[in-house]
This record gives sequence, C-alpha cells and structure tokens, in this order.
Amino acid sequence: MNPATVIRAKRDGGELSQDDITGFLSGFLSGEVTPYQMSAFLMAVYFRGMTPRETAILTRVMVETGEVLTFPEVPGLKVDKHSTGGVGDLISLPLAPLVAAAGVPVPMISGRGLGHTGGTLDKLESIPGLRTDLDAGRFRRVLAEVGFVMGGQTESLAPADRRMYALRDVTATVESVPLIVSSILSKKVAEGIDALVLDVKCGRGAFMKTEEDALRLAGELTRVGTLMGKRVVAFITDMDLPLGSAVGNAVEVRSALEILDGDGPADITELVSTLGAAMLLLGEKAGTWSEAEARIAALVADGSGRERFRAMVEAQGGDGGVVGDPSRLPAAKVEVPVPAPSPGFVVDIDPFAVGEAVVELGGGRRKAEDEVDPSVGVLLDRRYGDRVERGDVLARVLASSEASGKRAAERLVGGAYRVEAAAPPSRTLIRHLVTADGASPWKGGATWDSRNGKGGSPGAGGAGGRERR
Repeated sequence: MNPATVIRAKRDGGELSQDDITGFLSGFLSGEVTPYQMSAFLMAVYFRGMTPRETAILTRVMVETGEVLTFPEVPGLKVDKHSTGGVGDLISLPLAPLVAAAGVPVPMISGRGLGHTGGTLDKLESIPGLRTDLDAGRFRRVLAEVGFVMGGQTESLAPADRRMYALRDVTATVESVPLIVSSILSKKVAEGIDALVLDVKCGRGAFMKTEEDALRLAGELTRVGTLMGKRVVAFITDMDLPLGSAVGNAVEVRSALEILDGDGPADITELVSTLGAAMLLLGEKAGTWSEAEARIAALVADGSGRERFRAMVEAQGGDGGVVGDPSRLPAAKVEVPVPAPSPGFVVDIDPFAVGEAVVELGGGRRKAEDEVDPSVGVLLDRRYGDRVERGDVLARVLASSEASGKRAAERLVGGAYRVEAAAPPSRTLIRHLVTADGASPWKGGATWDSRNGKGGSPGAGGAGGRERR
C-alpha cells in the first residue's frame, strides 16, 4: 500500500476500496503512515467526502483496530443512546436506568465536555467516589449486575479513532460528516450494542447549526449504522435553547434525580420519554409506541429507575447516598442572582452564552487536560416564554468566588437572556425521526408506528409537536 496513492485517489474524488482503507489505517497505527500523511488524508475526506459504503468500511476498520466487547452472560438486545452534544443535556443520566429497569441492557460509552457543551462523564464524576475509567472486565460486571453501565472510552476500544481525532482537532477537519459518523459509530459498535438511538441536536448550542446539516448527519449515521448491521434511528431535536433548568455538573445530577422522581422540566421529561420509548421498541420490550411510553412512565412512578441509578452508582464505586440526599453532591461557595433588567417575557436564552458562562466558572474545559469544578453552574429560574417583572431573578450563578460569579452573571444578563414586551411563539423540541429510509416530521408515536409497521395509536402523550416553554 502506497500512502500517497490513497491520498491522491481521495483528493481527486475517487472511491476507495476496502484494501485501500484497511491498509492506510493499519499503516497509521504501525507507523508506516505518518501523522502528516494521515492529516492529508483527513483533509482530502473533508473536501471530497465519502460514500456510505466507504464510511462503513472506515468505521468497521476502526472498530477492528481494537477490542470489541461482547456480553454473552447478559441476555437480550443491547441498546445505547448517543447525543451529539448540547447545553443542559443530562438526558443519559435518567434515561439509561429507566431503560435498564424495563429489561433492555444499556452498555454506554460516554465522553467528556469540551468547549461550551457538557460531558456525561464529568457529570457522573461529580458523585463522590464514582469511577468511569472502567476496564473491560468491570464494564461487563456492572452491566451484568445492574443492567446498564456508564464508562469512558478505553485505550483498547477503537484506538484508531482516538489517534485520528487528535489530528482532526488540530487540522480543522472535525466538521467532516463521514469522519464524525465513523468516530461515533466505531465506539458504539465496539461497545457491543445491537441497536442505537441518536439524538442529533440542531441550533446555536449544537454542533450542527442548521436543520439541513442535522438531517444530513442523521441520515449518514442511520445509513452507515444499518450497513454495519445495527438498527439505528435518529431524532432531530432543538438546541436553540438550553435544556432543562440546570447547566453544570453536580447541578445536572440533581436535576436527573428530580426527573427520576417524576418532577423535572418538561423538555427533559419529553426527551427521556421519547428516546426511552424508542430504545424499548428497538430492544423488543414493547410492541407499540404507546406501550413503550407507558412503561417508561410506570418505571418513574414506582421508583424503579431511581433505584437502578443508585445500583449503578454503587457498582461503580460511588456514594449511593446522593440518590436520596442530593446535598451530598459538591456545592458551590457563592450564589449570585441575575435580575431581570425590565418587565416582559423571556424571549430568548442563548445556549452558547450559558455554556460559555459555565466554562468560565470552571465547570467546563477549553482543552482536554483542563480540570473541572463539579460544584459550579447556572440555575435557570426563568425559562423561555416566562413572564417576569423588573428585578425578578432570571437565573442564579453558582460560583467558587464572588468575582467569578459576577462576571458570569454579567454574561448571562448581557448576552444570554433577552426580555421583551411581547410573548414569544412556541417552539417544537423534537422535529424529525430519521431512519436509513429517510426522514419524517415527528408527530409523536404515530410517526414511529407508521414508519415501523406497528399497530396501535400513539396513546397518551403521543401527539407530536409539543410546545417548548
């Protein structure tokens, strides 16, 4: 294999063979292909793209560069969920235990926050003692004992992805759809799943800023995932506003516990119900959408999800007492209120500005090696569409010092919140369902049942186009 020949073929818009891709990646890992040659290849892919077949081959080869987890001791179809990242996106924390309590095993490899978006691992590690750096043996044991496990990518899982991403990060090739798809799916396939539900976020606080771009990414993910032999569906969801009422690490764990108690923000509840129902259907633990949604609601009502979360925390070395007593989580030293500058309605909350404020507080990272303060964050007391009077508290900044708290508060009132006299229009949280066969506007469970040949109606809560306020 001549590396320059492969680079030239992709540079000129050619379609690479399996031997081309296998040889190039194997050479990269062995040192035969240099980092500057891989960088040239990545840039060629960025400009020329890849066919779904090429992307599937690239993904499969990336998986085969490392260990592929199997769970013969765990019966049932294994189903995971992946989000492309957002502000206040704590969905995995209540979702995974609820789905596991319904009998669907969930082996979840998650990531850390970088830039303005938070990471599931950072949130989990705000729980005292909890470990996410699980080796393969412990990962399997927790899954077998609890029904779900939440860990980070190890050196042995898709190692080519880790090395390629480091180059993408410094060569301005992160935004390539084929490279995003292969990166996401290589880790998910390596973790031993049978099916995957994707939450592809769209808007100012998301990686994909437009609905068109989000649909393109979701389409590639579902098509390539299907070529990989997995059942993959995606939902396009709104990220023009922060999710929920808490942005940070420990504060999002508290919010997740409220969801598991049946007492949380409507948008988080809707996403947990929708993504959870899809996971149950893919895991063959429900026959229709209405049945799946009802099952998720029942597991919230009887406390099964909360107790399953406690079991995971303890199995991964954490303090299970936080489940009953969230005050055991790290708490910030200072709270700074953000007052409304005028009466009116909250017509905008910029998720990027909120996320940036949390990063400046120390709750996120600019570089992968940055330390994170789990106690800091922002509580959004007033949300989109709320009526406020002058001086009402819009938000509370949780900080390590008065100075950092005041700086973050100024950012929120100056760049995140906008208050105007007229009430804003309603917004739709879940926009589309995407499968390998194409995209459909989301109309609740009826969309799923009609797309998947299921009988029955959406039932309670199944009507689509719910308003976001």
